[in-house]
Formats: sequence, structure tokens, C-alpha cells
Amino acid sequence: MLVSGPVNLSPPPGVRTVHVETAAQMRDAVRAELPDAAVFVGAAAVADYRPAHPAPQKLKKHAGEMVVELVRNPDILAEVAASVPRPFVVGFAAETQDVEANARLKLERKSLDLIAANRVGSDCGFDLDENSLVVLWDAGREDLGSGTKAELADRLIGLIVERMRAGHQAQDS
Repeated sequence: MLVSGPVNLSPPPGVRTVHVETAAQMRDAVRAELPDAAVFVGAAAVADYRPAHPAPQKLKKHAGEMVVELVRNPDILAEVAASVPRPFVVGFAAETQDVEANARLKLERKSLDLIAANRVGSDCGFDLDENSLVVLWDAGREDLGSGTKAELADRLIGLIVERMRAGHQAQDS
């Protein structure tokens, strides 16, 4: 199941998709699917803030300054990680500096099971097919190396399965 905001990508064939436009719609769609989820992968974050009072039409230019009041959007990833029962929760951290340190803080602050971290900037990350990824969890780390985003996604899925199995084995002991 895929919950997707406005993107210029087609959903993968055979994947049931819910299209949303706002953070509130995404939160509602995720909450509706959560009871049946074994794994939640928060591959992209919604904006942290939204306008407090969206204009119903285009705002015309006028003299003087304009102030836009912003309010925080819900933190869907943290909410999923705090849900009971909860799925295995995977987040992402696109960082411009101190990639692993910032990703580890996010992992801990949001109580995630795994976080996939990569550096972004003018020469890496967004809008390029090649990337590199390091994955962190409570007591570990694995560098998935470099490759196409499809190759890294395959490696990440394998690691998610491995870590889920390790968690189940620890619970069964």
C-alpha cells in the first residue's frame, strides 16, 4: 500500500495507492492503513510547516511587506512510531552535514527501528539516479554503499527484512 502526495511518478504496478494533497490527508490515510501494517516506511517527509491561513485565491501584489504565519504540520513518522500496536518503522534522513550524527538523533528522538541516511547537496541526493546510503538502528549501522536508487532500495529492503527477523528472534528468546 502506498500513500503518495503530488508527484510526477507513476505508482508501481500492482500497488494499491492512495493519492493525497495535504499533510492532514496523508496523516488520515496513514492512520486508516496502520492497523494492517507490519512495516511502515516513511520515505519522504511532508513539509514541517504550512500557512496558518491559506488564501482561497492568488494574492495580488501590494505595497509594503507581507507576513505569512506558519503552523506545524503533524509529524506522521513520530506518530506511527508511537502507535500501539506499532509496525516496524523506517525513516529517512536527508542531511547536508553531519549525516550520521543527525540521523542518529532523529532515530532516537522519533523512536524508529531503522533510519536510512544520505547526504544531499548540489552534487548528490535529489534529482540524481546515483546515491549512497547508510542505515542506522539502535545498536548498529550498515553502509549500503553507492548505486542507483533502485539498487539501494533493494539493499534497504533486504536489511529491513533482516532486522525484522532479528527483532522477532530476540522477542522469542
